[in-house]
This record gives sequence, structure tokens and C-alpha cells, in this order.
Amino acid sequence: MRKILVIGSGKSTSYLIKYLLDKSTSENLHITIGDINLDNAKKLIGNHENATAITLDIFNENSRVEAVRNADIVVSMLPARFHIEVAKDCVTYKKHMVTASYTSPEMHALDEEAKANGVVLMKEIGVDPGIDHMSAMQVLDRIRDKGGKIILFESFTGGLVAPESDNNLWNYKFTWNPRNVVVAGQGGAAKFLQEGTYKYIPYNLLFRRTEFLDVDGFGRFEAYANRDSLKYQSVYGLDNIKTLYRGTIRRVGFSRAWNIFVALGMTDDSYTIEDSENMSYRDFVNAFLPYSPSDSVELKLRHALKIDQDDIVWDKLVELDIFNAEKRVELKKATPAQILQKILMDSWTLEANDKDMIVMYHKFGYELNGKKHQIDATMVALGDDQTYTAMAKTVGLPVAMATLAILNGKIKTPGVQIPITKEVYEPILKELKDFGIQFNEKEVPYLGYNPLNN
Repeated sequence: MRKILVIGSGKSTSYLIKYLLDKSTSENLHITIGDINLDNAKKLIGNHENATAITLDIFNENSRVEAVRNADIVVSMLPARFHIEVAKDCVTYKKHMVTASYTSPEMHALDEEAKANGVVLMKEIGVDPGIDHMSAMQVLDRIRDKGGKIILFESFTGGLVAPESDNNLWNYKFTWNPRNVVVAGQGGAAKFLQEGTYKYIPYNLLFRRTEFLDVDGFGRFEAYANRDSLKYQSVYGLDNIKTLYRGTIRRVGFSRAWNIFVALGMTDDSYTIEDSENMSYRDFVNAFLPYSPSDSVELKLRHALKIDQDDIVWDKLVELDIFNAEKRVELKKATPAQILQKILMDSWTLEANDKDMIVMYHKFGYELNGKKHQIDATMVALGDDQTYTAMAKTVGLPVAMATLAILNGKIKTPGVQIPITKEVYEPILKELKDFGIQFNEKEVPYLGYNPLNN
């Protein structure tokens, strides 16, 4: 039997493992799940005859090397920073590797050796990055194939709560890593192109410069800019494009309320709070406000940030229970961001019956035969339950499909790569439709970046 090693069995692996198990008999596969904690791996494979769960500590070089050598292909679902050692083993022992994570400089440095050894190191083939690459390149290539010149490309993705589980004032719950939400946008100004001009949004203004998106059947959303929209400009072949913008999707109103935390300094992760373990939530809020012998924490916050008493933003803050004097932080030497994360997890953790949702939206503007055109493409994926989530579906299925395609020799090009070639994206996007992951495209009038100018 052909052997697939999957390292890691976390939240994003349910659909990946199910897909491979469902194909295991017809494709003659044996799937080995390696994890330091076997409970989830055993739950996902059940009693399947073509699967085995093994204890695997990737920091134990001998056991890691043995597991890689015994496989025909390796799927790494580890946190991104741990992929590199697995990748080095894969190159050394001439094993292909697939992962959903971004391509690090260390990973890219393996490109020549991987090519020399005929090894495919497929990166960035989850949802974002992954489905965004493939769906964008499919349309961009189609436009270019008929002679069109790309002048605008905008791309947005959001991990959100499904409509039936959307029951708080923020219209948001954590469907992925909470820390990434709390520190989003930090580390430098957001950078993008608008009508041929480089634009920058500093972190303190990021959540007040949003744009609206309407998705048929799901209503209106907003998006704030990703930190570097130009990262894939050359990769996508968009060196001469006029407008290039990538952003993160939320429900309308989220960003304005989130900006309260930014303005106060609660999302800062660069220093620790004194005596944080003994603070109440109310103490934490008060730590960022001026002293007053008479005014309450609520009054000081309203005054400092000019929040009217009938403003929905105020109701959102109250809903999070941040003024509670009884709830304790209980985190030693914690940063403001870590404390805020704990507070938010009280309210934004998914309940047992909650479902999640992935929303993706692309805009393509192009010139053809002297006329300007625009295509808007949207994709919405809904989760089934807490195990088979929309996030797990959109991350895991492309990984699984690429793994099988490489194993079957349908993806042959060696080296470190992302899924932007027709060899990779065409069959995977086609198969994803069988699982309800597909884009709805519509032609709309080209209005440029700012429709108000037209």
C-alpha cells in the first residue's frame, strides 16, 4: 500500500483525514497520523483498517526521521514554525511534502535541493493561503488568455460565525487562532496600491479605513486591509496593475468597535502588565484610563473615546463584561493582548452547537478591446459541526487533494511552490465543487476603486 504520513491532528485535519480514508481502498492508501497527543487522531480515524495513529514528537529526531522514511508522502499540519525540520527530512530522503502554511524564507531556501532530488514541496494550499491563490489565478489566467489587461485585483477572506450561530452584538466568534485576531494588523503599516499610487494605513487607523462587500444571500460585510497586499504582486503576474488590495472580512460594525481596543492600547503585545494575575477585568480597563477621584471606569472610558450612551459600540463593550470587578485575569506577567484575548474568549468561544463560515470575495478589473470590465467572484462555505468545520473543510480538502495528485503523478513539477499553475489549480478547484466549495462569478460595471467618482 502507498503510505501517507500526516503529522498533526488538530482542528484543521478532520476533512483532510476523512477524504484520505474515503479514498484509501480505491487508491490503495495507508494513512499514518503522527501526533504527540493521540486522542484526536484516534477519534478521527476510528477503527478504519487503512489508518494507524502513532505517537510522534517532531523534536525527537530519530522518531521523526523514521516516520518520514517510512512514508511515500508527508502532510505537515503542524504550526508553521515547525515545518522546516520535517521539510529538510523530506528533501534528504526524497519524500514529497504538502502543507497549508505560508512559505518561510527557510523553506524557500530548500528549493534548489528539492528540485535536484525531484521532490515536490507544496506550500500555501489551504484556504487563505490556498483557495485564494487557486481561484484568483484561474480567473486571472482566463482574462489574460483572451487578451485582457488586468488593472484591478482585490481579494478578501474572513473566518466568521455562520448566520444561525450569530447571536452576539459583534457578529463574531473565534473560529480559528484567537491570538491572530487580537494582534491582527500590527508590525507595520498596511501597504497596497490604489489607482497606481502606493497607499499606507498605520495600525492606529487600520480599523477605521474599511470597505463594504455584499454577498448574495448573506448580506453585507466589511473588510480592513491586510498588512502587505503587494506580497503576491509579481507571483500573480500583476507588476503593472493599477489597484491591488487584500483584506480581512468581518461583519459591518466590528471594526469600529474593535478600534476602541486599539485606541486604548489593549491589543499591545510588546510589554507585560504589573501584577496582572491579581487584576480584575475592570482593573485592566482602568489601567488605560486617567485617574479620577470621582468618575467611574465607565464614565472615564466614554469620555476618553467620546462614546455616546446610545451608541451600539457601548452595548458591545458591555456585552463582553469588561467592567466586571469580580472576574480575574489570572495570567502572570501577561501582555495587554494576552489579557484581552482571555476576556474575549469568555464571550467569543464557539458553543457546542455553533457552526462557522468562511467567506471569500475577489474583484477583477480588466481592459479588453478598449473597454473596461469587472468580474466579482464570491465563495461561502458553512461548517457542519465543531469537528467538521468550514475552516477544516477549506483548509484540509485542498491539502488532501494535492497530496493525492502528487502521489498519482498528476503534479510533477519539483521544488518549493504554491498552487498558482494550471497543473495544480484546475483539477483541485473542479473537485472542490463536489464538496460545495465553489465561486459564484458575475459581471458588474467597472467602477474603479472608488465608485463615488463615477
